[in-house]
Amino acid sequence: MSDSPITESDTVKNINPRPLDGLRVIELGQILAGPFASAILGYFGAEIIKIESPALGDPIRNWRTVKDGTSLWWWSLGRNKQSVTIDLKTEAGQKIVRDLCRDCDVLVENFRPGVMESWNLGPENIKTVNPNLIYSRISGYGQTGPYSDRPGFASVCEGFGGFRYLNGVPGELPVRPNLSLGDTLAGLHAALGICMAYIYQLKKGNGHGQVVDVSIFESVFNMLEAVVPEYSGAGQIRQPSGSTITGIVPSNTYRCKDKKLIIIGANTNSMFERLMRKIGRDDLASDTRLQNNSGRVEHEDLIDAAISDWTATISLNTAICRLEDAGVAAGPILSVEDMFTNPHFQARGLFEEVMIGDKKLHIPAIAPKLEDTPGYTDNPGPILGEHTDAVLQEMLGYSATDLAKLRKAGII
Repeated sequence: MSDSPITESDTVKNINPRPLDGLRVIELGQILAGPFASAILGYFGAEIIKIESPALGDPIRNWRTVKDGTSLWWWSLGRNKQSVTIDLKTEAGQKIVRDLCRDCDVLVENFRPGVMESWNLGPENIKTVNPNLIYSRISGYGQTGPYSDRPGFASVCEGFGGFRYLNGVPGELPVRPNLSLGDTLAGLHAALGICMAYIYQLKKGNGHGQVVDVSIFESVFNMLEAVVPEYSGAGQIRQPSGSTITGIVPSNTYRCKDKKLIIIGANTNSMFERLMRKIGRDDLASDTRLQNNSGRVEHEDLIDAAISDWTATISLNTAICRLEDAGVAAGPILSVEDMFTNPHFQARGLFEEVMIGDKKLHIPAIAPKLEDTPGYTDNPGPILGEHTDAVLQEMLGYSATDLAKLRKAGII
């Protein structure tokens, strides 16, 4: 693990306000989509109160690489949050959450539709105690429609939303990137929806709350670019295309002499001409058939063969340097190990250090970068139930005796 320092100084962090300072969020989600949405909000200043099961907590605490009893992922996903343990299946626990909602601005949940209502914590229940609260719901298929009750894991919803159909090599099984993209996209959409609802509140000045309904499949569907109008207007059903992208040429991955891979995207007319001249193919640079994208699409195999022949003769670094000199978009495919040593990642401050006990751990910064009100990590994910007593005492006025009774009964 690298010991390189974070790029933003603690002094800068302490004096800069954040755009969501003062916003209080109660998070009842788990695993990824809901927690990622609130992690974004917390990074930009919101106070996050995360409700977890007293017995096990968020399953992410024990997923993937576990070190010293806790997932390394947890320290990142749980950043800037307070952990409060409450048994949501009990009436007493449900009442505590409703009481907490009185002084919260946003609720984030990502259970299957109907679960929150079964706990008397649905939007209508919360509206009785706080009609101004923004209620963000994340599910696989949304809160309405014939599929709304189905289990909605990212893997399934990525297929249903159209992403998996396009991803892979023609004639082979669709390929899944080794990430839960559907969950992450849903979290981004939820954070966006919450911020839009909050802006509306501020503009109208009436504090009116509303439900933000986010589904994983629709978050994926939102990424389909021209797929829908191309089918509607031309009857085209876009197919998987391996390492290329349909209708844009050249934009592909090529192998260099040292067996490393380079991505080259030279799909503007002028950039294509510069690329061809740089690789010694003046004949293709001046070929009238290739002077616009539609012509290049027709002759994609010819162009890719010319580029592949060139990259096979030189190393990755040499290819990148020559193409940069020519003003052609090109770059390597980086692993996380490559990212840690890459000067641009360091210059952009994409790794933040947190202390886990007496050990340093790097976690990723969260984009976007705001000039005057940047986000940052205050602290890594908390231990399970770390803030239960403090939150219930400060927000609800519970005494030590009250807490002891609740803890004995297994409510907290």
